Amino acid sequence: MTWNPFKKKDEAQRPVAADAPAPKADPNAGKGRPTPKMKAAQAQNLRPLVPLDRKASAKAARKRLREKENLQYEAMQKGDLRHMPRAEQLPWRIYIRDYVDARFNLGEYFIPVAFIILIGSMLITTVVANPYVSMGLMLLMYAYLIAVIIDIVVMWRKLKKKLVAKFGEVSVAKGSRSASYAWSRAIQMRRWRLPKPREKKRGHFPE
Repeated sequence: MTWNPFKKKDEAQRPVAADAPAPKADPNAGKGRPTPKMKAAQAQNLRPLVPLDRKASAKAARKRLREKENLQYEAMQKGDLRHMPRAEQLPWRIYIRDYVDARFNLGEYFIPVAFIILIGSMLITTVVANPYVSMGLMLLMYAYLIAVIIDIVVMWRKLKKKLVAKFGEVSVAKGSRSASYAWSRAIQMRRWRLPKPREKKRGHFPE
């Protein structure tokens, strides 16, 4: 056998076949565990949007709402401004309450006066049997109602000017419902108003 010094050099320069299989990489190399599927990974973080026990969840929600309402009602009885509903904490509503509570309102006595007139009218009609007396009592009740309306209109006109001067037009805007808030408080008995009046007696008008 004859030694050929160019044999190894020819073998080194020989091209590799194009269809030769490339070495495969080990997918588990460097991790030690297979990569989890996307659905399996997401399933670990998903929580059900609908609770399993709807009745228990609704009952718990009602309980929390009732506790919140009880806390707010108790705050309005005690005059605790911090725990009242947000609407009652508005500065112009506080001003309205103080103004209405400070004045004498004819409307706060309308319900008891109307009740007394109606009972009296029924008794007089039964005992005296005179329709004119009953009619006179009814006219008296309507006259008192007209006086209540006039008193509320006068009160609101004065109060509206003070609100605009102190808080601006936003305090008397249509969405604020300041007018209805003022007259609804004015026709309530002072001791039964909520939130509770901050002053025990009338006459303490806000600045």
